[in-house]
Amino acid sequence: MSNVNINGSVLGSSLQDLLMAPDIEPGDDASYQICKALYTYHPMGAKLADFPLQMAQSKPRKILVPDGPEDVLVEAFEEEWRKIGADIQILNVASLARVYGVASIAMMVKDLEADQPVDYEKLWDADISFNAFDPLNTAGSLVLSQEPNNMDFLKVKGISVQGQAYNRSRTVTLLNERPMYIDYTTSAFGYVGRSIYQRALYQLKSFIRTMITDDMIATKAGVIVAKMQQQSSAIDNMMSLFQGQKRDLLKDAQVGNVLSISTEEEIQSLDLKNMDAPYQLARKNIIENIATASGTPAKLLLSETFAEGFGEGTEDAKHIADFINGIREWMEPLYAFFDKIVRHRAWNEEFYKTIQERFPKEYGKVEYKAAFYKWSNSFKPQWPSLLDEPESEKAQIDKVRLEAITGMLEVLLPQMDPENKAVLIEWAQDNFNALKNLFDSPLVLDMDALKNFTPPEAEAPPGEPKPSKPFADSARGAHSLVRLPSRSQP
Repeated sequence: MSNVNINGSVLGSSLQDLLMAPDIEPGDDASYQICKALYTYHPMGAKLADFPLQMAQSKPRKILVPDGPEDVLVEAFEEEWRKIGADIQILNVASLARVYGVASIAMMVKDLEADQPVDYEKLWDADISFNAFDPLNTAGSLVLSQEPNNMDFLKVKGISVQGQAYNRSRTVTLLNERPMYIDYTTSAFGYVGRSIYQRALYQLKSFIRTMITDDMIATKAGVIVAKMQQQSSAIDNMMSLFQGQKRDLLKDAQVGNVLSISTEEEIQSLDLKNMDAPYQLARKNIIENIATASGTPAKLLLSETFAEGFGEGTEDAKHIADFINGIREWMEPLYAFFDKIVRHRAWNEEFYKTIQERFPKEYGKVEYKAAFYKWSNSFKPQWPSLLDEPESEKAQIDKVRLEAITGMLEVLLPQMDPENKAVLIEWAQDNFNALKNLFDSPLVLDMDALKNFTPPEAEAPPGEPKPSKPFADSARGAHSLVRLPSRSQP
């Protein structure tokens, strides 16, 4: 295969050797080596694989643990999450899955063999690390069963790396797209998902040609065309020298210089204006074809501005937000894997002792396991919306929620017993504290005191007569306050 020559220089590279081959046609398979070259060298390669993942992770998840001291638990969880680098580990595995069609991650525990299960209750003080495996590392173990009558039909059973099997309690495998029956993926060495480049291989090859065109235009754009008058029919050495001097003066001329030419002569740049429209159209169509083939919104690849209202929620912005939400759902198995690890490491027994010291009333007599599983069962991460709403609109939404909470209290409280009143008020307190756009300080009520509280009897308003009492009660009350004179006194 011959290399492409531009201005006499040979532009040889692994990317060009793979993509400029004349035998690449639409529908050809993307091999492992081609996928690696595309990701490493192609301008669109990393953007196709990583940019949607980076957008999905651009805003951190909001962690909720309502059945516990939420602020303390969330702070410990997020600190451990950053400590083990969970976000970058998830990004690495998801990126490899999009590049090759399948990828895996395994948790390595010091002094524990890879095929041994992990005791998560003892994980908090263990020395751990994470390894991300591409299909070449796990080749042979992720072929997937093609027997329709088996329970593991097209399912991942486990992974092994260079003959070393890994226990399923410490690994997660992520597939890009669903596996198809008897559809071998060459980039993944198995009947698994497909590379993000699989359908876009020919269009990615065409994009390389636009890069060559860009280089040619940039090289030729500075060419000066000088239309000079021929001095005579016979050109001798003296005339050739004179013409050369004029060309040299033209070449060296800069801002502030003055050149003298005859009225019949003309100097202008190389006319490339006829290339602009067809070249721009072809380049845009190629990028849109890449986006269509890879299932990515074209706006992400075209790098067009979101000034028209990504934050305000235009239709393009909503379409991209839906796409990114799909990416988040696809990465959920990885997040669930790391959530479990981080919870056990962050909310360990040593940490629980500090909780018991800070909250003796709630957790002084509660066992660690009971508290841990109560927190874990109420653990709920939430992804923030990509469509940012203005602060005034957020405050208005919170105001509507506050009115709904208040209305429910007004309707239900007069009809409930003290026990259920406390439950309702606790619910209102939790929802009230979630209105961050209205109030900065949280509302904290003593629920035990509220359950045992008996409201005093209402007194009569000023100016109205007090309710009359029976005569006997009035007499006894008067007798106790007024000493009557004895009959022996005058």
